[in-house]
Formats: sequence, structure tokens, C-alpha cells
Amino acid sequence: MQRWIKLPDGRFVDAGAIVYISRPETYARIDEDGNDLGIGYSVNIGTGIQREAQINVTGSKDEVFAVLRAILAGGGQAAPAPTE
Repeated sequence: MQRWIKLPDGRFVDAGAIVYISRPETYARIDEDGNDLGIGYSVNIGTGIQREAQINVTGSKDEVFAVLRAILAGGGQAAPAPTE
């Protein structure tokens, strides 16, 4: 059964097809004028070994960890199947 998870950038990924999840990393976020926007979070999600099967999820702490909770929960906050 497919369980679609919506990523912060609007894309969807099938949680059942995920092979690995990297360790969350932090980075300094800045805007185009060089102003500090705080800390950003990033995690790499892979549905396969090939580079094309890797998804980099970036966003605020709440956004990234909400995606991880939805993937690891096994149900709950899964989004409906995309209609594209």
C-alpha cells in the first residue's frame, strides 16, 4: 500500500518506497541581501541508490521533523495521493 507524504516544497514521496534517511544537518540561512535568517535544517531521503532517487528536504526545524515524524509514524499524518 502506498502512503504519500507531502514534503515542505509541495512534492510527494511514497513513504513505503524510502530506503534510507540521512542524519539531519543544520546550516546557516541567509537571504539574497546577506541578512541572517537563522538556522535551517536538511535531511536526505533516498528511494534508491541512484542519485536521481535521492531527495533533499530542507526547511525549518518544524517542517523537516514533521516530515520525518510522518515517515516514521507508519500512518497518521499521511497526505492523500497526488492527482498529477
